[in-house]
Amino acid sequence: MNTLHVKKGDKVIVISGDKSRNLKGTIGEVLEVSVEEKKVIVKGANLVKKHVKPRKQGEAGGIMTVEGAIRADKVALYCDNCQKGVRSKVNVVDGKKVRVCCKCGKEI
Repeated sequence: MNTLHVKKGDKVIVISGDKSRNLKGTIGEVLEVSVEEKKVIVKGANLVKKHVKPRKQGEAGGIMTVEGAIRADKVALYCDNCQKGVRSKVNVVDGKKVRVCCKCGKEI
């Protein structure tokens, strides 16, 4: 069973990487998750230049800035209460599993 500790829509912080490339310390939302590659795309992190060719007549081509993929083990869930990256655990509330912060116990 292949799973990751983050899901699409989670608020995460990048915990390692080059500061000059907008990696370490960047807080953003997970836009996409690839379980097979164990990678995630975080909004505002790992910005790369992409050369785009015009596909339709009248459409402009050029160089776009888009988010690149990051390995999932380089991000941690961000707790708004603790103001830092934290580990999570699963608690059962009203018969449903919810992820909570290990430090403060607040639902993530």
